[in-house]
Amino acid sequence: MRLILVRHAEPNYELDCLTESGHKQAKIAAQRLINEGIEEIYSSPMGRARQTAQAFSDASGIKKIEILDFMHEIRYGPENDLYNEEWSPWAASDKMISKGQELCTENWREIPVFIGNTATIDVDNVMKNADSLLEKWGYKREGLYYRNIRSNDDQHTIALFSHGGSSTALLSRIFNIPFPYLCATLHIPHTGITILRFDRTPGKLAVPVIELACDGRHIQNIH
Repeated sequence: MRLILVRHAEPNYELDCLTESGHKQAKIAAQRLINEGIEEIYSSPMGRARQTAQAFSDASGIKKIEILDFMHEIRYGPENDLYNEEWSPWAASDKMISKGQELCTENWREIPVFIGNTATIDVDNVMKNADSLLEKWGYKREGLYYRNIRSNDDQHTIALFSHGGSSTALLSRIFNIPFPYLCATLHIPHTGITILRFDRTPGKLAVPVIELACDGRHIQNIH
């Protein structure tokens, strides 16, 4: 299986939709994806991701877009103080780096900025549900890796349109890399494309191969 992750195009965050430039980006990204052999489309429930997915749906003729509620963009901050930048995982990671602190730790949930932070709740929700999605496509989590439980070696390709934060959480789970470390090292541009290839051999336990990461070259000249 190939899993293609696509971040939404340029958004109007306040209205949760794409800007005029974002709609152009989404159409260009759709053309970039058209020959990838995508069979099914998944999307975050949020408007900016759904509109980006719709552009590919229109271009590809794949009408059904399955909504994955758990892939909504992650929140951050306490419930009563959402989106306070002091609680942002990205700002926290940068601050920790400036102090020479360890980012690549399995105990990242115990870092003060993540205690009581809704980001931790949402990241854990992505991680739990991502495993269920992968198992549906024939890859069952065993320890740190994924076993191919399919009965054949057919190749399938699916696309998931979502967000920088929720995609980072999903990749954190799949590759066993602490979430704060990926926040610092993985910068996904609008319509950035990441492609993972899972092993096709029935019964094999493996980690997926990264075919492409955070590629936004298709929209470099769009303003």
